[in-house]
Formats: sequence, C-alpha cells, structure tokens
Amino acid sequence: MRQTILGVFVGLFLAGVGVFWWQARAQVENNAPPPPEIEEIAPAPEELPQTDPGDMEGPAPPTASELTREEKRFFRYDRNRDRRITRNEMLSSRSDGFRKLDVDGNNLLTFEEWAVTTAQRFDGMDADGNAELSQVEFATSKPKTRPKRPRCRC
Repeated sequence: MRQTILGVFVGLFLAGVGVFWWQARAQVENNAPPPPEIEEIAPAPEELPQTDPGDMEGPAPPTASELTREEKRFFRYDRNRDRRITRNEMLSSRSDGFRKLDVDGNNLLTFEEWAVTTAQRFDGMDADGNAELSQVEFATSKPKTRPKRPRCRC
C-alpha cells in the first residue's frame, strides 16, 4: 500500500516538473528573434554575378570501353589489372557452388576442401606451368553454355 501511494506522488511530481519545463521552453521560443526578411536572405537578381564562358570548353566526359563477356570474367579475378592472374588472385576471389566444393558432403566447407579444389582447377588451367594464367589460359575455364531448348508449341 505504501509503495502505491509513494508511486502516485512520484508520478505527480515528475508530471509537474515536466509541465514547468515545457512552459519554460515555450517562453524561450516566444521571445526568439523574428526571422530575417526575405530580401535579406536572397540577393536581388541584378546583384548576381554574370559570367561569359566565351569559347571555353569543359573536359570531355569519359568513355566506357566495351569489354567482351570473357574479358569481364577475366577481370573479376585479375584484381591488380596486370593482365595476369596469379595463384593468389585466383584463390582469393574464387567463388563456385558450395555443393561442388564440399567434397565430403557434410554441409561444412573447410578451407582445405576449398583450397584443394581451387588449386587443382588452377593447375589444370595453367598449361605452361608458370603459376600465372594468361587470358588464353583463363579462357579454357569458360563455363559451358547449354543449348536453348525449343519452346513447346502445344
């Protein structure tokens, strides 16, 4: 019972403090200076600076080079754009289906499973054995495209 009465008094006290704080804040806002006149904010149109660019011409916009699909795929792996894919670049950005990499089928991909599969694939693509892939060597890993099925004309 005492806790209820004490809770009511504390609640009333906090509500009173809130009301006084709110009124004091309203008083400050009532005595705020008036907003500046619109003429003070924006200068008159005749005061704006005028420039004549004359024969000046800005820089030409950059042009985007059209890359083939195979070049785009190559540059996803070639991070430093030296037109060579090192073993580290291939291993760092390799992304393949999880199920293909999970050799033991336990739905857990260990680093060893991933590294062994990727290293074997890299070794298979590296025809000259110099631990770097040229664009020609990398093109051998291109995914096979499936022929389109004819639509059923039922």
